[in-house]
Amino acid sequence: MPLLNKIGTAASRSSPTPPGLRRLRVILTLFFALDGFIFAGWVVRIPAIKDQTGASASDLGLALLGVSVGAVITMTLTGRLCRRFGTHPVTVACGVLLSLSVALPPLTHSAPALGAVLLIFGAAYGGINVAFNSAAVDLVAALRRPIMPSFHAAFSLGGMAGAGLGGLIAGSLSPTRHLLGLTVIGLLVTGVAGRALLRIEPPAPADSSQEREGGPAPARGPAPGTRTPRLDTRTRRLVLVFGLIALCTAFGEGALADWGALHLEQDLAAHPGIAAAGYSCFAFAMTLGRLGGTTLLERLGQTPILVAGGATAAAGMLLGALAPTVWLALLGFAVTGLGLANIFPVAIERAGALAGPGGVATASTLGYGGMLLGPPAIGFMADWFTLPTALTSVAALAGVAAVIGYTTRP
Repeated sequence: MPLLNKIGTAASRSSPTPPGLRRLRVILTLFFALDGFIFAGWVVRIPAIKDQTGASASDLGLALLGVSVGAVITMTLTGRLCRRFGTHPVTVACGVLLSLSVALPPLTHSAPALGAVLLIFGAAYGGINVAFNSAAVDLVAALRRPIMPSFHAAFSLGGMAGAGLGGLIAGSLSPTRHLLGLTVIGLLVTGVAGRALLRIEPPAPADSSQEREGGPAPARGPAPGTRTPRLDTRTRRLVLVFGLIALCTAFGEGALADWGALHLEQDLAAHPGIAAAGYSCFAFAMTLGRLGGTTLLERLGQTPILVAGGATAAAGMLLGALAPTVWLALLGFAVTGLGLANIFPVAIERAGALAGPGGVATASTLGYGGMLLGPPAIGFMADWFTLPTALTSVAALAGVAAVIGYTTRP
C-alpha cells in the first residue's frame, strides 16, 4: 500500500495541471497575497496610531483585541456561510469588507473607538481566512499535492511587501492616507480577481481514496446548500488538536505583527523605518520557508516539519526578544519566521481534509484564538514585567506546538 501511495503521488506530480485548476490556484494566490498586504500595512502603523490615541500598552492591547474578537466570532459563522453559498462568493464578499475597513483605524482618537473599528476589520479578516483556506483545501484535494504552504507563502509575501512599503513611507505619509491607499488597492484587486473567481466552480477531489500521513483521505465539505454530515468523536478530536497547534503558532505571528515594531523602537531605540522592517524580516523568512514547503512536505512528511519548525521558532524568538542589539533581534525575527512558516498551513490543511469548511473554521477559530490571547496577554505582561520578557511567551508556545506535533505522528 505505501508503494502504491508513492506511485500515485509521483504520478500526480508528473501529470499536467488542468487549466481550470491552474487558473484557480493563481486567483486564490492573489487573495492570500492581498490579505497579507493589507494586514501588514495596518500593523506597521500601530505605533503611530498608538501615539494618536494616547493609549498605554494595556489600553492598546485591549484595543487590538478587537481584531481577534471580530475574527474569531466571524470564523465560527463563515464555515456555515461557505456551505450555504460556496467558498468563492464568501471570499469575494469578505475581500471587499476587508479593503473598506482597513481605512477606519486612523480615523479614531481614543482606545475604545479604535477597538470598535477593529472589530469590523477583524470580522473581515477572519471571514476571508476561513473562506479562501477552505477553497484552497478543495484544490489541494483535487491536485493531490501538499501545495497549501504555497498559498500561505503568498500571504507572507504580501505581508513583506505591505510592511516594506509601510516602512518606506512611515515618515512621510500619514496613517490616514496610507491606509486609504490600501483600500483603493484592495478594492481594485478584489474587483478583478473576484470576478474571475466567481466564474470558477470549486473542484472535486481527484481521488478520495488517497491516504495521507496521520489522517484519512482528503475530503471536501458538502456542496453548497446541503446538510453537513455529523463527524465522529475521533475526527472532532483530531480537528481540535490541529487547531491547538495553529493556536500556538498564530500567537507568535500575532505577537510579532502587533508588538515587534514597538519592541524594536521602544526597547532597542530603532528608527521607525527600521522598526517597521522587523515584521518585514519575519515575513520574508516565512515566505522563503513556505515557498519550499511543498518540497519539504513531499520529502520529509508533516511530523518532522511540525517538530523541527516549532523548535526552530522557539530558539529564534528567544533571540529576537532578548537580543541586546537591533540586528540580532532582526535575525531572531527571521529565524522565528522560518520555524513557523509551515506549521499553520499544515494544521489548517489537515483539519480541512478531515472535516471540510467546518474543519477549517474550527481550526482557524482556535488558531486565531492565539491572536485573541496574544495582544492583551503581551500587553499585560509588558506592564507587569517588560516587553522583551512578554515576547518570550512566543518561544514557549512554539515549543508546545513542536511537542503536540510529535504526539500526532502516525
